[in-house]
Amino acid sequence: MSGKTIRVELSQRHDYRFDIAFGDAMPVLTSDEPAPLGTGLGPSPVQMLCAAVGNCLSDSLLFAFRKFKHEPSPIQCVVMAEIGRNDDNRLRVLHMNAQIRMGVLAASLEQVDHVLAQFEEFCTVTQSVRQGIPITVEVFDSVGQQLK
Repeated sequence: MSGKTIRVELSQRHDYRFDIAFGDAMPVLTSDEPAPLGTGLGPSPVQMLCAAVGNCLSDSLLFAFRKFKHEPSPIQCVVMAEIGRNDDNRLRVLHMNAQIRMGVLAASLEQVDHVLAQFEEFCTVTQSVRQGIPITVEVFDSVGQQLK
């Protein structure tokens, strides 16, 4: 099955700092490694991975609720990545945890169980990353009731 190709261009600016171009209409993003390798003037690759997973999960949850004419906004998401060494003593992302908080009470939404059971399956980034990194996902309503 062939699909769409996404293109991103990176240009080294200094040491571990890169400008990342996403296309004509989007601003350039600067990434950088934290000290001691870099200067921390931009998000690190691991932070961008966390952002990509969290953004995709949040988009998928929003889309799934909107299919049923429900609005869970505003959505907030915190993603944490556990960094450690593998068997070859190389630094790796060992595990990720995403905590999504909806802006409404769960009781105000219908089809909550149905949406929570399936929304992750439609998240392109998370399902791709999950093939190599375990990712746990938790979902909370606006008062902190854990739904998943």
